[in-house]
Amino acid sequence: MKYYIAADVHGFYTEFHDALDKAGYFTDPVPHKLIILGDLFDRGQEAVKMQHFILELIEKDAVILVRGNHEDLYEEMITIDEGLPVRHHRSNGTYDTALQLTGYDPGLAIVRNCDFAEAAQNTPYFRQIIPTMADWYETEHYVFVHGWIPCIQKLNGSYSYRSDWRDATPMEWRRARWINGMDAAQSCTEDKTILCGHWHSSYGHATYEHKGSEFGHDADFSPYYGTGVIALDACTAYSKKVNVIILED
Repeated sequence: MKYYIAADVHGFYTEFHDALDKAGYFTDPVPHKLIILGDLFDRGQEAVKMQHFILELIEKDAVILVRGNHEDLYEEMITIDEGLPVRHHRSNGTYDTALQLTGYDPGLAIVRNCDFAEAAQNTPYFRQIIPTMADWYETEHYVFVHGWIPCIQKLNGSYSYRSDWRDATPMEWRRARWINGMDAAQSCTEDKTILCGHWHSSYGHATYEHKGSEFGHDADFSPYYGTGVIALDACTAYSKKVNVIILED
């Protein structure tokens, strides 16, 4: 099967669509699927367009969705916190996404937070898109995750491999979605190459290739290819780019 892979599109529909178009996704005559490694929304201002596009892909069975930490944040805000955003919901764009998808005025959303939370729970994003998401997807040679596979995190900041990661609990997967995969790949290896998002790829280029800076004029947001890892997050809110790569497996 031929796969087009992207990660962390964060509600930037135009940039995402343009990247897919440039990669030949829309005109490819060969059977193919799109894999998105989590964080569909938050930060960008085109949540409604992104939601519609993802729903179309689901209906055509043309996409595989991996759950990201921002999906967890959305669920947390509208269920546990009853629509009242705490600081990290605002700073990460989760609250803004819920406002876009529900059409709620910010003032009214705070005053009528329970109604706002109910409206957010009734969005296609929460009812149709998030339920289709998997913690991971794998093919013969690749594993697709958001942050990393569940592993043992040591006090010195390193990671070690867990052979039973496929049997990890939902809470362990939630923690794994926050891991910097480029760091974890240095000591936590898997037989298959792991594709991940979550952490900007310029970090890998700067830290492990000594190539440019993370966010300076010389930052490289292209996909980071390391031993056992391919990191795809282009930090679209900053770079205005979305990485799309093609694999066959």
